Amino acid sequence: MIDWMSLTPLDPGSTRFGHSGEHPGFADRDYVRRRDEIAARAEGHAVGDPSPTVTYTEDEHATWRTVHRALRQPQDRFACREILRARADAPVPADGVPQHEDVSDRLERLTGFRFTLAGGIVPNKRFLGSMADGRFHAVQYVRHPAMPLYTPEPDVLHDVFGHGIHLSDPFFADLYRTVGRAASRVDSADALDLISRVYWFTLEYGVALEDGEPRAYGAALLSSYGELGRLSRAQIREFDLAEMARLPYQVNGYQPVLFSVDSMDRLADTLHGFLDDFDETTRDRRGLPALADRGFMGRPADA
Repeated sequence: MIDWMSLTPLDPGSTRFGHSGEHPGFADRDYVRRRDEIAARAEGHAVGDPSPTVTYTEDEHATWRTVHRALRQPQDRFACREILRARADAPVPADGVPQHEDVSDRLERLTGFRFTLAGGIVPNKRFLGSMADGRFHAVQYVRHPAMPLYTPEPDVLHDVFGHGIHLSDPFFADLYRTVGRAASRVDSADALDLISRVYWFTLEYGVALEDGEPRAYGAALLSSYGELGRLSRAQIREFDLAEMARLPYQVNGYQPVLFSVDSMDRLADTLHGFLDDFDETTRDRRGLPALADRGFMGRPADA
C-alpha cells in the first residue's frame, strides 16, 4: 500500500515522487529558520487582531512573481466562470507578496472577511468556527524559491491565490460563513471532523462541470499549478456527502479523488442543506460513518 503521507512530487508536473523530507522546504535549514521565525509571530495571536508586517526578501517576492505568472493561464483554462469573475476583484498583486492587512482591507470592503494570523495548521474548532465571524486563518511565510510551483504545506500564496479569490466574492464568502456557523454549534471531534471533510472536498478541492468539462473552484486547486494542469486526468466522482465523509484523502502531493457538482447553485443548496441545521446528531441522523471509520484527515498541499 502507498504511504501517501511520504509522497511529494520531485518536480512540478512530474509523476515521480519522493519522501516529503527531501523537499527543500524541509531540508534547507536556512529556509526552515526563516519560515519558523515568520510562523512564530502567530503564537498567542488573538483572532481578529491585526497581522504584523513582514519585510519580505527579494527572493520571496521573486517566488511570488513566478507563481503569479505561472498560475494565470491554467486558471483561465481550468477555473470555473464564477472563480474568474471573483478573481477580477481579488487582492492578488502581480509584483510581490502583499501584507495581510492590505489583503484584509480589500476583502473587508468586498465581503466583510479579513485574514487572521496563523502559524501553520489550526485546530478545526478555531479554524472553521472563525469563519462565522468573517475571519480566515492565513499564514505569512512563502514557499521555498527552489520549487516555486510546489509546496508540501499551505503558504501565503495558497491563502491569497486560493482563499483570497473566494473571499472576494459574496457567494463564496457566504459558504465560508455557513461552514463557520456549523462548526460554532458543535464541539466534538467527530462533528468537527465531518464538517472539515465536507469543507476539504468542496471549498479546498471542489470541481464543477461546465459544458461537460471539469472546472476548478476549490482554493487548493486554484493555487496549484500541477493539479490545474492535470484536472482533466483526475479521478472525479459525483458529489456524495457520505463518500466524502469516509474517503481518506491526500495531504502531500496531488489529491487522488475529486468531487464535482453540476453548478454553483447546486453547491450552495447542498452545503446549506447539510450545514444550516448541523449539530451533534447530524452524523447519526444521516447515517454517516463515525470518526473511527473515516480515513485519515489532513491538510492541503499545492503543486
